[in-house]
Amino acid sequence: MAATTVTDVGGVRIITEVIPASDPRAAQLAPSSRPAAAPVSFQVQSFRRAQPKALGTIHIFTGIIHICFGIILTASERSKPPLPVASGVLFWLGLLLLASGILLVESEKRDSILLVKACCVFNAGLILSTLVAALLHSTAITRDSPGCEPGSGIRLRPEWCSHSESKLLSNGMDSLLVVFILLEFCVAVAVLAFGYHAVRQHSYTRMVM
Repeated sequence: MAATTVTDVGGVRIITEVIPASDPRAAQLAPSSRPAAAPVSFQVQSFRRAQPKALGTIHIFTGIIHICFGIILTASERSKPPLPVASGVLFWLGLLLLASGILLVESEKRDSILLVKACCVFNAGLILSTLVAALLHSTAITRDSPGCEPGSGIRLRPEWCSHSESKLLSNGMDSLLVVFILLEFCVAVAVLAFGYHAVRQHSYTRMVM
């Protein structure tokens, strides 16, 4: 049972209440036993303003799409694969996107400047890879269908070459992948910009210390 004492000192009344440990109110007044969360360094905090978890999710999603398209097109175009399939760009770009996405998601959970640097390296590689992939898909769009190239032994009617269903379908898929590639390029540029700023802050802090 709580004990209460009242003391008057110089016109001020002080009320003291002693609460036993068995009282439910004691648990509310006791300090939390959980350890305080470790503070996040301001360099990593500035990198997290880019929302790396959301950007990493975009990379993972588009990477899975690239790999799925690569499997489907490789299985369906065995005889004469188009340039993007023959180069394997759908697979190595998809794997690079998955690796970069996983690193970005991890950088949201851990306070590590090394993870930020790894994200910068992977996304710098992604910028170059997306430019190469966009060039390959654009070349595939502008190429003629098999049998329509100048100097080929098979001569097809011009209207068949320009309006063939297979060519229209492949052009549509290449155009869709180019849209995804542009999205990946913009995400990689944003990650690299925020990551570079965080790494520069870290280097400046170490130099000052």
